[in-house]
Amino acid sequence: MLQSEPNKFDVDSLQHGELLLNMGPQHPATHGVLRLEVVTDGELVVDVVPHIGYLHRCFEKHAEALAYHQTIPYVDRMDYLAAMNSEHVWCMAVEKMLGLDGQLPKRVEYIRVLMAELNRIASHFLAIGTYAIDIGAFTPFLWLLRDREHIQRLLEWVTGARMLYNYIWIGGLYYDLPVGFEQRCREFIHYLLPKLTELDTLLLQNKIFIDRTANVGTLPLDVAINYGCSGPMLRGSGLRFDLRRVDGYSVYPELEFEIPIGQGLAGAVGDCWDRNYVRAQECQESIKIISQCLDQLEGDHKRTPDFDPQAMCPKKIRPAAQDFYFRAETPRGELGYFFRTTGRTDVPFRCKGRSPCFSNLSVLHEISKGCMVSDLIAIVGSVDIVLGELDR
Repeated sequence: MLQSEPNKFDVDSLQHGELLLNMGPQHPATHGVLRLEVVTDGELVVDVVPHIGYLHRCFEKHAEALAYHQTIPYVDRMDYLAAMNSEHVWCMAVEKMLGLDGQLPKRVEYIRVLMAELNRIASHFLAIGTYAIDIGAFTPFLWLLRDREHIQRLLEWVTGARMLYNYIWIGGLYYDLPVGFEQRCREFIHYLLPKLTELDTLLLQNKIFIDRTANVGTLPLDVAINYGCSGPMLRGSGLRFDLRRVDGYSVYPELEFEIPIGQGLAGAVGDCWDRNYVRAQECQESIKIISQCLDQLEGDHKRTPDFDPQAMCPKKIRPAAQDFYFRAETPRGELGYFFRTTGRTDVPFRCKGRSPCFSNLSVLHEISKGCMVSDLIAIVGSVDIVLGELDR
């Protein structure tokens, strides 16, 4: 019999007392159109298989039919919760192929990092807020969405859009910052710092939250590395690995910030609590980066009447024939792009996106076996996936 939704497990092969359960693809706790094929024995998870492909957007085939600069709006729609970070990676990749890296005006670089770090905080706020709902806490979600709205308004002021920006261009930016933006941004981070302290008290140190997340879904460091995990998933397991430091792209080498890692403060190193702790700490570090960028944008690299953010944007983008891979750090980990170019056209012959969500989700069955069904919800939420990027 043909099946429109093939399963890995067959009902006839189940052991006595086992049940085959489909969770999703419309389950709110799957954080998108994801289907989990779960084998349960009572309340215990025997095995789980994630089924993806419900949000396939043919990004790579679109990229192989369009010029490099025309693909930026499609990049936005991959990880739509961190579109600015994805744009930044794509544009840096093409600039490196063209030999433009290190040649852009410093004001452009600092504005890019400023926008990327604002978007990183907004992404982490949604990740932590929706995760709190998964666990049963509603107030943190309302608080974080309230503060995320301030960031959305700042990004809308700069770009004219709230989620999908097309602001970072190859070689520059669409437009300079609006007059007064730096001051408004400083007021926002001054407002936000005490709110992060409140979040720590309200959620991370909450006994119920700790009981639901500590020692749940523990990801050992060697397993995380073997599966290619990155971002807060990897750092939550104790490895201080962040591409902003490791590869040192853009102006990140000039900025002071720490790389938070999971330390097992509430349970085991690499559990669900540690992954949320790392995301919350990264928001603190992003505020440090934003403050330093504002210092530069109001100091040595302040706006001038003759500054043109599009001055370095190439009129024709035709990289030399090569196979090229570039990676950078997004809120979910290592986002990379592989290009194969012929040197004869401004359209890549081959384009492949490396999604951090794909690798992070692939470890789900390793950290879910033997847990309770209710804990499976906590584990999936702690991975922080975006299906638009995972399926591409």
